[in-house]
Amino acid sequence: MTNINSIANQLKAANLGLKIEKETARELRVMVAREKIPALADFLRDEFNARPELILAEDTRATSGDFTLRYIFELEKIDAFVIALASVPMNDPTFPSLATRWYLASRFEREIHDLFGLTPTDHPDLRRLPLHQFWSADYHPLLKDAVAPKEFVDDGTPYPFRRVEGEGIYEITVGPVHAGIIEPGHFRFSVEGETIVNLESRMYFLHKGIEKLFETKSLADGVKLAERISGDSSVAHGMAFCQAIESLAGMTIPARAAYLRVVLLELERIYNHIADVGAICTDTGFAIANSHAMRLREDVVRLNTRLFGHRLLHDVLTLGGVARDLNADQIADARTTLTRVIADFNEIVEIALSNELLLDRLHGTGRLTNRTAREMQVVGVSARASGIDADTRRDHPFAAYADLSPRVAVFTEGDVWARMMVRVEEARESVQLILRALDRLPKGEIAKPIAQLPEGASAFGLVEGWRGPIWHWVVAGENNSLARVKVKDPSFANWSALNYAILKNIVPDFPLCNKSFNLSYAGNDL
Repeated sequence: MTNINSIANQLKAANLGLKIEKETARELRVMVAREKIPALADFLRDEFNARPELILAEDTRATSGDFTLRYIFELEKIDAFVIALASVPMNDPTFPSLATRWYLASRFEREIHDLFGLTPTDHPDLRRLPLHQFWSADYHPLLKDAVAPKEFVDDGTPYPFRRVEGEGIYEITVGPVHAGIIEPGHFRFSVEGETIVNLESRMYFLHKGIEKLFETKSLADGVKLAERISGDSSVAHGMAFCQAIESLAGMTIPARAAYLRVVLLELERIYNHIADVGAICTDTGFAIANSHAMRLREDVVRLNTRLFGHRLLHDVLTLGGVARDLNADQIADARTTLTRVIADFNEIVEIALSNELLLDRLHGTGRLTNRTAREMQVVGVSARASGIDADTRRDHPFAAYADLSPRVAVFTEGDVWARMMVRVEEARESVQLILRALDRLPKGEIAKPIAQLPEGASAFGLVEGWRGPIWHWVVAGENNSLARVKVKDPSFANWSALNYAILKNIVPDFPLCNKSFNLSYAGNDL
């Protein structure tokens, strides 16, 4: 059986010049020379089918005189992570790129280049990512000594989109301002007739400087900020942040709080999945299904209010546990309401799936193959719809999930139908998880106080939100301050996959395909 100790021994034997920094039950931290980063990455990929799920930079010049890079590698089918640290000197702020090995690495490196001014050498595409062209090229906002410019000037130079040329090819531009009440994103289609031959998306019109803002917050206010990163994922983001802080503090939350966190996260999953199933039906013209789905969503968010005081479950999580408990009457209300809601939902799904016109629109539309999904490091609902059997609740258990054994829904078709069916099955399973959690809810306290965090220490929180896994990396500053917070929403990985799923489809199918992914602009743009 592969464990952290055996991984450490294999790394030592590989002669990569590593220094083992720390070993825990599921983390191996190593220090590596920056020029050895590609060799380490290749070894982990070849031996453990590992991939970097998070790459970030830290401005540590004040303490070490250098910048710090962190690479968090997730190992397939093993509840273990390898975290590599590499220093980048001030006088040579470059590091070797992994972009040709993993597409997701290329996006992290572009982000680091924009926000810190570090340059990934041999990167094939260093176009701007989070910062648009009106930001000064000399301004890197996550540097500790960065001074915000007083003016932002757009000189009119267009963003260098890639062009597809040829006889009969023309472009359709959509956004960033849309007709509906949605967030801004720009989609540039190259089409032949109505068939899409290329799509390039551009995001970050909602870039808000969230990670910089964390550095000004107390720990308690950090929870509130995390909950507001993406409005429909308040529990998942808040929980990931709390987990990171609790890991820094070396604490385990009370058992009752762990079970209540499961209830919170699954309530968030239910109301979003039900709404998405209805919205997918709407985009096929089957609006009656959406009407009933929105009725059921409203039932769930009203239940959220009765149980925890907020429709979208804000301000229920707290560091060390949860801020609100459930009494016997509330538990009975939850059981009754959720049993009724899922029964109604099952009827809606049955009616929808008996409609041949709807099925004709869903089957085969927006297909994302398993190979492409793996190469793009797609996660969450979209990954499971393309045959990737991965779910953090089962693979890296948190809260009380190890005791509740969540069932993971996986489909292989990779199309809109499969993405809808993953949501259907997950909504059903979420109700069962909540009922089991309430049946087994232990007695006791619901929160513990957080101790002083060790300055300079770092940790991550990892939660399976309703879209997919959410990462929060946190570095403690002095006096329980936040020196660095790095956030990865599943939309960061999945937006690019939409560009591939829509190929060879017709333009009118884009809204349906887009809705089946239902990615977060705010969660991506930060």
